[in-house]
Amino acid sequence: MDIASNLKHIKEEIAASLIKSNRASNDVTLVVVTKNRDISEIKEILNEGHFILGENRVQELKEKYDKLPQEVEWHLIGHLQRNKVKYITEKVRLIHSLENYSLAQEINKRMDSLNKPMDCLIQVNVAQEKSKFGLKVEETIPFIKEVSLFPWVKIKGLMTIAPEVDDPEEVRPIFREMFKLFTSIKEARIPSVEMKFLSMGMTNDYKVAIEEGANIVRIGSAIFGPR
Repeated sequence: MDIASNLKHIKEEIAASLIKSNRASNDVTLVVVTKNRDISEIKEILNEGHFILGENRVQELKEKYDKLPQEVEWHLIGHLQRNKVKYITEKVRLIHSLENYSLAQEINKRMDSLNKPMDCLIQVNVAQEKSKFGLKVEETIPFIKEVSLFPWVKIKGLMTIAPEVDDPEEVRPIFREMFKLFTSIKEARIPSVEMKFLSMGMTNDYKVAIEEGANIVRIGSAIFGPR
């Protein structure tokens, strides 16, 4: 399994999806998911000049953080518990999985002590899968209005995880509904809220997600191979 070749191939596929969608060539950020990957594998990504990495688990992020260069831009893309916030506040650039008030409260408290804000995406469970975290679509705008009052929590967009399906076309309506929500929030012009990032699409469905408006995709196994 050639990690460097796989990374190059994924970037070419992202570029092709952007052309298909009549979007700019630099309109999508690739977050390389490093869950269950060792340091030597991750360094192959860094050797190719790609420094935007995503971790699902706080413990893994902590273990890898000091073993990799400070240039790495870490994203926390998995479920985040309140009692784990303290371990990542000085390590991550973007939290993708803010989905309850008590978590926002804890992030705000921790960032207040550091006197700097934390950029966050609101996780939305569009498909309302019981196995996944996230807000219902209709809960999202009221939640954002509530959380936007925290001075140290900066809402920068939305994130969703589509259901696992054999044919990615099946989840196109999920991504389409997510983009509609993203647009409606942007148009609402809620104070202190910026709809800058729409994080959706993983190994199986990232092309469809890009076609439906994603500007962050989270890809791991297509680059590193099966876990």
